[in-house]
Amino acid sequence: MAQEPEPASLLPRPLLAVALGLPALLAAGVAAVGLFLGAGGKDEAAGPSADNSGPVALVPVPAPKAESDECKALASGLPMQLVSNGVTLPRRELASPAPAGALAWGDTQHEPVVLRCGLDRPASLNPTSELRTVSDVTWLVLSEGSASTWYVVDRPVYVALTVPSDAGTGPLQDISTTIRDTLAKGPVDTTG
Repeated sequence: MAQEPEPASLLPRPLLAVALGLPALLAAGVAAVGLFLGAGGKDEAAGPSADNSGPVALVPVPAPKAESDECKALASGLPMQLVSNGVTLPRRELASPAPAGALAWGDTQHEPVVLRCGLDRPASLNPTSELRTVSDVTWLVLSEGSASTWYVVDRPVYVALTVPSDAGTGPLQDISTTIRDTLAKGPVDTTG
């Protein structure tokens, strides 16, 4: 029997090796790029890092009684953390210069809850103001934008608690209990 000749290759062997190896090399490169970029995307989706948990900056507001014995007693009795919609918010450091009588709680995922003690009487407190009572503490509520500020109006000093709209009632309840247990109750002055 006669031997049949081998079919002629259309491409020389070195070029054939490149043609077959190039798709495998391209697939490996795409996989490597996907892993590299994919890991970065996971980090970003996980939310803000702990690096942006620096001090809370507060603008100064008139607080003539911020250094009073009442505000000092309240500050020392306030909790180191508040629970807001099931999330524990630790006490936050305030940026320098920190206003006297001010404290804040929060984390990197939420706007801070801010308390200020020793403020001037709220200008909007009048005989027709709608007042609310929480844990035997009387509050005047002013809502603006994405937060509400609650003013204690039946104690020897005015206290304001600014709470983001998504905070729930936990911070208000905890602060009300501390105020009730720390500051003596008095009459509400709606006449100014």
